[in-house]
Amino acid sequence: MSEDEDKDNKTEEPTEQKLQKARKKGDVPSSQEAGNMMTVFSLFVVVVFVLPHVSSGFVQVSKTFIELAGKSIAPSSNQGLQNVGLAILDLIITLTLQVSPIFLAMVLAAFAGILLQGETVVALDRIMPKASKLSPLGGLKKMFSVDRLVDFLKNATKVLVVAAIAFVVARRAITDVWQTRGFVPETLLLYISDATTKLLIAAAVFLVPIAIFDIIWKRLQWIKKQRMSIREIKDEHKDSEGDPKIKAQRAEIRRKRARQRIATAVPTADVIITNPTHYAVALKYELGVDTAPICVAKGTDLMAAQIRHLADDNEIPIIENRPLARSLHAGVEVDEQVPIEHWQVVAEIIGYVMDLRRNIQRKPPEGSVLRLNADDY
Repeated sequence: MSEDEDKDNKTEEPTEQKLQKARKKGDVPSSQEAGNMMTVFSLFVVVVFVLPHVSSGFVQVSKTFIELAGKSIAPSSNQGLQNVGLAILDLIITLTLQVSPIFLAMVLAAFAGILLQGETVVALDRIMPKASKLSPLGGLKKMFSVDRLVDFLKNATKVLVVAAIAFVVARRAITDVWQTRGFVPETLLLYISDATTKLLIAAAVFLVPIAIFDIIWKRLQWIKKQRMSIREIKDEHKDSEGDPKIKAQRAEIRRKRARQRIATAVPTADVIITNPTHYAVALKYELGVDTAPICVAKGTDLMAAQIRHLADDNEIPIIENRPLARSLHAGVEVDEQVPIEHWQVVAEIIGYVMDLRRNIQRKPPEGSVLRLNADDY
């Protein structure tokens, strides 16, 4: 089957398992525009909030170092070399402290751009070299794909719009400079800062809808790429659920073990509560040891029939109480005590069974019926 035919067959939406496998391989939707938008935003933060606070310190340090260099004499001793080294080290430390807020703002913006996309995965498969990536035919297909066309139109739009914004802002700034009376060179930096701020604000506002569009587009294309054929869905279901034959064999093993457990546990029971044919729950109660009766076995249909026949073979009373049998089967697990809400009803049945063992004949509790043997069903 060719690649195009294979793509035509992939008409079904991807399952969560398929998407999880793709994420583990590092294949997640990734938008560069989100990072570009956050980069411009970080530049705006740096220009407006960071540079005004660090520029004066940066200028002062540079001025001091230049003045010191003009007054210094070439060192002729080890002490002189140490002084020069200390001066350079002091300059590096000071510049690092001044510039660190700028780098911090850029790094935070980069992380924000990643978080905006919702999914971040680190996988070795993405950086491992693959022979398929070196295929000239594959490169040509990618070059003329729909994604590349959208990227080209998007980038062309960004360049044209940002260039137009820059032209308008620069022209307005130059006009303001020429029309300002009493203009002095010392104020040029303020004009440049104001123009840069306006340019970054306009660019950031323009890039927001582009980033949103690109994030949505990349996710839609990623989902489309992960589409599956009906056969793939069946194979995935088969792998997750297991081969039907193996599954049947495992179920038979579980049933066999359950029968073995029932054959061992039912003879220890004191009474069997039935529904009458669909449910059977075997209870054991040892006076002075158990705080409440304990379920030693339970089952439905064929398993319930086996419990009844084992009870008959071991002369264990069988009490039919439909609502109690259903409630106990649903509400108590094997080797667990009967829930407190059923204590009164179960206590009456246990008391009745104990009277039977003492040859005390009386009517069974209300809603309960004594079955003499399993053949009554």
